[in-house]
Amino acid sequence: MSAIIRKAVFPVAGLGTRFLPATKASPKEMLPVVDKPLIQYAVEEAVAAGVEVLIFVTGRNKTSISNHFDKAYELESELQARGKNELLKTVREIIPPHVACVYIRQAMPMGLGHAVLCAEPVVGNEPFAVMLADDLISMSQGGCLMQMTEAFAEYDCSILGTEKVPAAEVNRYGIVDIKGSADALSVIHSIVEKPQPQDSPSDQAVVGRYILTPGIFQQLAKTGRGAGGEIQLTDAIASLMQLEKVMACRFQGTRYDCGDKLGYLRATVDLALQHDSLAESFRQHLRSLKLT
Repeated sequence: MSAIIRKAVFPVAGLGTRFLPATKASPKEMLPVVDKPLIQYAVEEAVAAGVEVLIFVTGRNKTSISNHFDKAYELESELQARGKNELLKTVREIIPPHVACVYIRQAMPMGLGHAVLCAEPVVGNEPFAVMLADDLISMSQGGCLMQMTEAFAEYDCSILGTEKVPAAEVNRYGIVDIKGSADALSVIHSIVEKPQPQDSPSDQAVVGRYILTPGIFQQLAKTGRGAGGEIQLTDAIASLMQLEKVMACRFQGTRYDCGDKLGYLRATVDLALQHDSLAESFRQHLRSLKLT
């Protein structure tokens, strides 16, 4: 099996109900964090890790995502005519020339597992990444996905990005059992989707970064509907673990849960404080508020 991760799947067909009415007509993945939409942060992380094919599993009202990553001739011509060369460069570099975008329609929102299964015809028989744009992760150590691809190159097995979460929040995640290991990379012994705190095997949650072997497709094809009446990727990974080794990668970096309003606001504030042209002015504004 190839040790290179060339393809990444972005499931973007969700309804984004937690951000209504903002997401009534615009995808949640296009919500801006400072000056870039959420989906672009995930794409940049993928490209930095060496991904060359971006596979977007979309639904209705998602055309703005493909428009964002497409070439905008009229806009580029206007910027060039006005001499706005820096903005022109920014627009042209949203996707590097060597990176291809593929769009697959998920007709019905049947869960993350189903969205990943929809990508099988494009992924084929090779390992691939799955990235959830809701989880915006800082680019420490080259980015979360780069850390995971390096682990994959060494261990040649499925890798799940994990982090410690509060005990009261384990019922929001897939939780892994790594038998008390404190290593950055650990073999997963079991995984359970959204357990109650008293039933949780650990405090290590799977976040929106996965590297999966093509064997996951066979497991997804026979996985019935689980939690929430959806085809859960976690259930298929649990089945895959009976056949192959699956590891957890405790990545270095800060994760913002931008599927949650508070997490989204935290990401906006923190990234504004890191922005080259905005940081100092924004910091002064925050100080003027005299927050307690």
